Amino acid sequence: MGVLKDKTAIITGASAGIGEAVARLFSREGARVVLLARNEVPLQNIAAQLDPNRVALYAMNVADSASFKKMLVEIRKRWGTIDYLINNAGSHYRGPFTRIDTEAHAEMIQVNLTAPIVLTRIVLDIFKQQGHGMVINVASLAGRTPVEGASTYSATKFGLRAWSYGLAEELRITSPNIKCCLVSPGPVVTRFILEEIDKVPAISLSQKWVTPQDVAEVMLKTALDGKMERITGGAFTALMTHAGYLFPVLKRLMKPLNEAKGRRNREVLRKYRDKLIAQYGTSHTLD
Repeated sequence: MGVLKDKTAIITGASAGIGEAVARLFSREGARVVLLARNEVPLQNIAAQLDPNRVALYAMNVADSASFKKMLVEIRKRWGTIDYLINNAGSHYRGPFTRIDTEAHAEMIQVNLTAPIVLTRIVLDIFKQQGHGMVINVASLAGRTPVEGASTYSATKFGLRAWSYGLAEELRITSPNIKCCLVSPGPVVTRFILEEIDKVPAISLSQKWVTPQDVAEVMLKTALDGKMERITGGAFTALMTHAGYLFPVLKRLMKPLNEAKGRRNREVLRKYRDKLIAQYGTSHTLD
């Protein structure tokens, strides 16, 4: 059945992109998967391709904590334990700060930061009763170095990363069998980015691209070993994002070269955009 046989994983933002890829991979590895997203139809399409005895779907907003609690009760009755909470749902509106309306800023904060904290707080009661469990938060390279044109998004991912490290340290002391981990991807080839390719800052496009399947593989490794943080793009990407945060002057000096690389990558992606969208799903602005 695979390395996750009889484990139960709750995946938010599971209707497309990274969430869909994680659901498919975890299911293939024997896990029972709970798919959460706002839109029911894409969840039904994905669930129809998985083992019906090991999949459940709930169309809900991640900000709806009451529905989340109700779902947990139902899943525990059905499958007994909950082993993983994967906070993947995300919202991202691109552009200069003042061109994004206040509701969009509030939505990014609610979905990217508030919801993972609240959902984790709810599920930790169950993890502590069981004596085990793992939270895996999907952060971003934008949570390691600030990105202009994505200031609020960067802030939510910085906050998610800081909170994850703080909670992980607390759990290490009080509940060592419960983990809080991070996966921090760079640009991911999904409709989430491809449909807004001209709005994505060139600096972001300079980083190594990965597919949703690549991120899912990283997620699986984390689920198995509980490593605190994994970054897509390799050690050099991790080093450069960290250096850009610690030394803003270095980031500014490198900016012209990185933006030139990003513009070249944009042209390549634009050329193959339709093919890539067809291949890697229908990720929305808000999953």
